[in-house]
Amino acid sequence: MPFFSFGFLLALVAIFIMLGIKFIYEFERGVVFRFGQFSEVKQPGLRFVIPGVETLVRVSIRVVALDVPTQDIITRDNVSVKVNAVVYYRVMDAEKAIIKVEDYFYATGQLAQTSLRSILGQVELDDLLAGRDKINHELQKILDMRTDPWGIKVAHVEIKHVDLPADMQRAMAKQAEAERERRAKVINAEGEFQAATRLAEAAKIIQTAPAALTLRYLQTLREMSSEKSTNTIIPLPMDIIEPFLKSLRPGKADGQ
Repeated sequence: MPFFSFGFLLALVAIFIMLGIKFIYEFERGVVFRFGQFSEVKQPGLRFVIPGVETLVRVSIRVVALDVPTQDIITRDNVSVKVNAVVYYRVMDAEKAIIKVEDYFYATGQLAQTSLRSILGQVELDDLLAGRDKINHELQKILDMRTDPWGIKVAHVEIKHVDLPADMQRAMAKQAEAERERRAKVINAEGEFQAATRLAEAAKIIQTAPAALTLRYLQTLREMSSEKSTNTIIPLPMDIIEPFLKSLRPGKADGQ
């Protein structure tokens, strides 16, 4: 009978030990409560908690990618857009994440949605489309500050997609087309101005050096002769035909 009692007691001790043995993985932390009060945070490895006295709550410290649902936002310039985002965060203090907030995952998601609507409601559409990096950094800074009391570190915030109304897309397409046409006209005008400037400089050089006009005339004849054409038009320089033109003028004829 005493042997039976000893065996039964040994079995109870073995069951007690087995129930108290806990395995905590490397990506987890174990928050221990003793009689409902916080006791300690257990590190990864083989750990023991007293059954019936202590309770272990596991907390993952891995980075979590939180998908923020699409939000209807009215920008500062009264444009209605739909925006969604993703928030990357991790638990830095397991004690605060369990004690300070009921459900840190749900709370972080709700805070991300309200912050997204609040920040984007203060910017204009052009800034939202062109300055995403700045907005992402501002969102990350605000979320990280507000979740710090929960022991959570927001590492990065990224706006994934901005859905514009159909009429706004058409207006932006027309604006982009008009901008391209404006740039083309400006480039064409700049080319015409440069060409006119060069021609004016060439005219000044020819005026000071008449022989340059003769050289240009001979070069033109050479280029025309290289073309495969049956008809060739040879222009005469003005200094060659000028005496003939003067002899045909009425004033010259009367004077002679």
